Amino acid sequence: MVRHFTQFSTQALVATKLSYKRHRSDLGYRKTPYLAETPRTSPVARFEMRMKTTGISALLARFDAAEYGICRSLNRGASYGALRTTCQVASRLGNGVIWYALILLLPVLYGPAGVKPALLMAVTGAAGIALYKALKHTLVRERPFITHSSISLAGAPPDRYSFPSGHTLHAVSLTWLAVAHFPELGWVLVPLASLIAASRVVLGLHYPTDVLAGAGIGAALAALGLALA
Repeated sequence: MVRHFTQFSTQALVATKLSYKRHRSDLGYRKTPYLAETPRTSPVARFEMRMKTTGISALLARFDAAEYGICRSLNRGASYGALRTTCQVASRLGNGVIWYALILLLPVLYGPAGVKPALLMAVTGAAGIALYKALKHTLVRERPFITHSSISLAGAPPDRYSFPSGHTLHAVSLTWLAVAHFPELGWVLVPLASLIAASRVVLGLHYPTDVLAGAGIGAALAALGLALA
Protein backbone atom coordinates (compact mmCIF):
# COMPACT_ATOMS: atom_id res chain seq x y z
CA MET A 1 0.00 0.00 0.00
CA VAL A 2 2.89 2.33 0.73
CA ARG A 3 3.85 2.37 -2.95
CA HIS A 4 0.43 3.61 -3.95
CA PHE A 5 0.58 6.70 -1.80
CA THR A 6 4.16 7.87 -2.31
CA GLN A 7 3.04 10.90 -4.26
CA PHE A 8 0.93 12.05 -1.34
CA SER A 9 3.40 11.37 1.48
CA THR A 10 4.85 14.86 1.46
CA GLN A 11 1.38 16.43 1.71
CA ALA A 12 0.46 14.15 4.58
CA LEU A 13 3.68 14.94 6.41
CA VAL A 14 3.21 18.69 6.03
CA ALA A 15 -0.41 18.51 7.11
CA THR A 16 0.54 16.43 10.11
CA LYS A 17 3.33 18.77 11.17
CA LEU A 18 1.04 21.77 10.86
CA SER A 19 -1.53 20.14 13.08
CA TYR A 20 -1.85 21.62 16.52
CA LYS A 21 -4.67 19.33 17.48
CA ARG A 22 -3.18 15.91 16.80
CA HIS A 23 -4.37 13.45 19.36
CA ARG A 24 -4.45 9.75 20.16
CA SER A 25 -8.04 8.84 19.57
CA ASP A 26 -7.47 5.22 20.54
CA LEU A 27 -7.10 6.53 24.08
CA GLY A 28 -10.05 8.88 23.73
CA TYR A 29 -7.80 11.88 24.13
CA ARG A 30 -7.91 15.10 22.15
CA LYS A 31 -5.80 18.14 22.77
CA THR A 32 -7.51 21.48 23.14
CA PRO A 33 -6.57 23.76 20.23
CA TYR A 34 -4.64 26.89 20.89
CA LEU A 35 -6.84 29.87 21.60
CA ALA A 36 -5.20 33.19 20.92
CA GLU A 37 -5.51 35.58 23.81
CA THR A 38 -5.76 39.26 23.12
CA PRO A 39 -6.00 42.23 25.48
CA ARG A 40 -9.67 42.61 24.47
CA THR A 41 -10.59 39.11 25.71
CA SER A 42 -11.55 38.98 29.37
CA PRO A 43 -10.38 36.12 31.60
CA VAL A 44 -13.98 34.93 32.00
CA ALA A 45 -14.52 34.89 28.23
CA ARG A 46 -11.28 32.99 27.69
CA PHE A 47 -12.26 30.43 30.32
CA GLU A 48 -15.69 29.93 28.73
CA MET A 49 -14.11 29.52 25.30
CA ARG A 50 -11.68 26.92 26.60
CA MET A 51 -14.45 24.98 28.37
CA LYS A 52 -16.60 24.99 25.22
CA THR A 53 -13.73 23.92 22.98
CA THR A 54 -12.67 21.17 25.39
CA GLY A 55 -16.21 19.78 25.43
CA ILE A 56 -16.45 19.75 21.63
CA SER A 57 -13.00 18.21 21.32
CA ALA A 58 -13.84 15.44 23.76
CA LEU A 59 -17.06 14.63 21.91
CA LEU A 60 -15.33 14.57 18.53
CA ALA A 61 -12.57 12.37 19.95
CA ARG A 62 -15.21 9.81 20.86
CA PHE A 63 -16.60 9.90 17.33
CA ASP A 64 -13.09 9.66 15.88
CA ALA A 65 -12.42 6.50 17.85
CA ALA A 66 -15.84 4.98 17.12
CA GLU A 67 -15.50 5.54 13.38
CA TYR A 68 -11.90 4.41 13.05
CA GLY A 69 -12.80 0.85 12.10
CA ILE A 70 -15.07 1.73 9.19
CA CYS A 71 -12.65 4.44 8.04
CA ARG A 72 -9.80 1.96 8.00
CA SER A 73 -11.86 -0.66 6.15
CA LEU A 74 -12.99 1.76 3.43
CA ASN A 75 -9.54 3.31 3.16
CA ARG A 76 -8.12 -0.10 2.28
CA GLY A 77 -10.04 0.17 -0.97
CA ALA A 78 -7.61 2.88 -2.06
CA SER A 79 -4.92 0.23 -2.33
CA TYR A 80 -6.63 -1.03 -5.49
CA GLY A 81 -5.56 1.05 -8.46
CA ALA A 82 -8.85 1.15 -10.35
CA LEU A 83 -10.91 2.07 -7.28
CA ARG A 84 -8.37 4.63 -6.13
CA THR A 85 -8.31 6.33 -9.53
CA THR A 86 -12.11 6.34 -9.74
CA CYS A 87 -12.40 7.95 -6.31
CA GLN A 88 -9.69 10.50 -7.11
CA VAL A 89 -11.45 11.55 -10.31
CA ALA A 90 -14.82 11.78 -8.54
CA SER A 91 -13.31 13.79 -5.71
CA ARG A 92 -11.66 16.23 -8.12
CA LEU A 93 -14.91 16.70 -9.99
CA GLY A 94 -16.54 17.38 -6.64
CA ASN A 95 -14.05 20.19 -6.00
CA GLY A 96 -16.46 22.36 -7.97
CA VAL A 97 -15.65 21.71 -11.61
CA ILE A 98 -18.72 19.60 -12.34
CA TRP A 99 -21.07 21.98 -10.51
CA TYR A 100 -19.71 25.12 -12.17
CA ALA A 101 -20.09 23.42 -15.53
CA LEU A 102 -23.63 22.31 -14.74
CA ILE A 103 -24.71 25.78 -13.63
CA LEU A 104 -23.35 27.27 -16.84
CA LEU A 105 -24.84 24.55 -19.05
CA LEU A 106 -28.39 24.60 -17.73
CA PRO A 107 -29.38 27.81 -19.61
CA VAL A 108 -27.64 26.46 -22.70
CA LEU A 109 -29.40 23.10 -22.59
CA TYR A 110 -32.82 24.27 -21.42
CA GLY A 111 -32.95 27.87 -22.57
CA PRO A 112 -34.90 30.35 -20.40
CA ALA A 113 -36.24 27.47 -18.29
CA GLY A 114 -32.71 26.78 -17.09
CA VAL A 115 -31.86 30.30 -15.95
CA LYS A 116 -33.74 30.35 -12.64
CA PRO A 117 -32.53 26.90 -11.52
CA ALA A 118 -28.95 27.88 -12.42
CA LEU A 119 -29.18 31.05 -10.34
CA LEU A 120 -30.74 29.14 -7.45
CA MET A 121 -27.92 26.59 -7.58
CA ALA A 122 -25.31 29.35 -7.61
CA VAL A 123 -26.81 31.08 -4.57
CA THR A 124 -27.22 27.79 -2.70
CA GLY A 125 -23.64 26.84 -3.51
CA ALA A 126 -22.34 30.14 -2.17
CA ALA A 127 -24.38 29.72 1.03
CA GLY A 128 -23.02 26.21 1.40
CA ILE A 129 -19.43 27.40 1.14
CA ALA A 130 -19.95 30.04 3.82
CA LEU A 131 -21.71 27.59 6.13
CA TYR A 132 -19.33 24.65 5.91
CA LYS A 133 -16.26 26.87 6.28
CA ALA A 134 -17.73 28.43 9.41
CA LEU A 135 -18.49 25.00 10.86
CA LYS A 136 -15.05 23.63 10.02
CA HIS A 137 -13.24 26.47 11.74
CA THR A 138 -15.55 26.28 14.75
CA LEU A 139 -15.48 22.52 15.30
CA VAL A 140 -11.89 21.95 14.06
CA ARG A 141 -12.19 18.20 13.61
CA GLU A 142 -9.04 16.99 11.96
CA ARG A 143 -9.01 14.66 9.00
CA PRO A 144 -8.67 10.90 9.56
CA PHE A 145 -5.26 10.63 7.93
CA ILE A 146 -3.92 13.21 10.41
CA THR A 147 -5.50 11.67 13.50
CA HIS A 148 -4.85 8.03 12.66
CA SER A 149 -1.43 7.06 11.35
CA SER A 150 -2.85 3.87 9.81
CA ILE A 151 -5.22 5.83 7.55
CA SER A 152 -3.46 6.44 4.23
CA LEU A 153 -3.85 9.70 2.38
CA ALA A 154 -4.85 9.03 -1.23
CA GLY A 155 -5.97 12.49 -2.32
CA ALA A 156 -4.88 16.08 -1.82
CA PRO A 157 -6.70 17.68 1.16
CA PRO A 158 -8.02 21.22 0.55
CA ASP A 159 -7.54 22.09 4.23
CA ARG A 160 -6.91 20.48 7.61
CA TYR A 161 -10.42 20.10 8.98
CA SER A 162 -13.02 17.53 8.03
CA PHE A 163 -16.42 18.29 9.59
CA PRO A 164 -18.64 18.60 7.65
CA SER A 165 -17.74 17.35 4.16
CA GLY A 166 -18.05 20.31 1.80
CA HIS A 167 -17.83 18.02 -1.22
CA THR A 168 -20.83 16.04 -0.03
CA LEU A 169 -22.75 19.15 0.98
CA HIS A 170 -22.52 20.57 -2.53
CA ALA A 171 -23.02 17.23 -4.25
CA VAL A 172 -26.31 16.68 -2.42
CA SER A 173 -27.64 20.25 -2.50
CA LEU A 174 -26.88 20.94 -6.15
CA THR A 175 -27.96 17.51 -7.34
CA TRP A 176 -31.21 17.93 -5.42
CA LEU A 177 -31.92 21.31 -7.03
CA ALA A 178 -30.99 20.19 -10.53
CA VAL A 179 -33.07 17.01 -10.37
CA ALA A 180 -36.03 18.85 -8.83
CA HIS A 181 -36.22 21.00 -11.97
CA PHE A 182 -34.97 18.48 -14.52
CA PRO A 183 -35.65 14.90 -13.31
CA GLU A 184 -33.92 13.34 -16.31
CA LEU A 185 -30.57 14.55 -14.94
CA GLY A 186 -30.95 12.26 -11.95
CA TRP A 187 -29.67 9.26 -13.89
CA VAL A 188 -26.27 10.93 -14.03
CA LEU A 189 -26.16 13.25 -11.04
CA VAL A 190 -27.42 10.93 -8.29
CA PRO A 191 -24.77 8.20 -8.90
CA LEU A 192 -22.11 10.91 -9.29
CA ALA A 193 -23.08 12.59 -6.01
CA SER A 194 -23.03 9.22 -4.24
CA LEU A 195 -19.59 8.42 -5.63
CA ILE A 196 -18.22 11.82 -4.61
CA ALA A 197 -19.48 11.31 -1.05
CA ALA A 198 -18.05 7.79 -0.78
CA SER A 199 -14.72 8.79 -2.30
CA ARG A 200 -14.02 11.21 0.53
CA VAL A 201 -13.91 8.37 3.06
CA VAL A 202 -12.06 5.95 0.80
CA LEU A 203 -9.32 8.53 0.17
CA GLY A 204 -8.77 9.05 3.91
CA LEU A 205 -10.07 12.61 3.88
CA HIS A 206 -13.31 12.28 5.86
CA TYR A 207 -15.09 10.29 8.53
CA PRO A 208 -18.51 8.81 7.71
CA THR A 209 -20.21 11.32 10.02
CA ASP A 210 -18.54 14.16 8.08
CA VAL A 211 -20.22 12.83 4.95
CA LEU A 212 -23.58 12.25 6.64
CA ALA A 213 -23.55 15.74 8.13
CA GLY A 214 -22.61 17.26 4.78
CA ALA A 215 -25.46 15.36 3.10
CA GLY A 216 -27.94 16.50 5.73
CA ILE A 217 -26.89 20.14 5.50
CA GLY A 218 -26.91 19.99 1.71
CA ALA A 219 -30.42 18.54 1.66
CA ALA A 220 -31.63 21.22 4.07
CA LEU A 221 -30.13 24.00 1.96
CA ALA A 222 -31.70 22.58 -1.20
CA ALA A 223 -35.11 22.26 0.46
CA LEU A 224 -34.85 25.82 1.77
CA GLY A 225 -33.87 27.11 -1.65
CA LEU A 226 -36.81 25.40 -3.32
CA ALA A 227 -39.19 26.73 -0.68
CA LEU A 228 -37.98 30.31 -1.13
CA ALA A 229 -37.69 30.22 -4.92
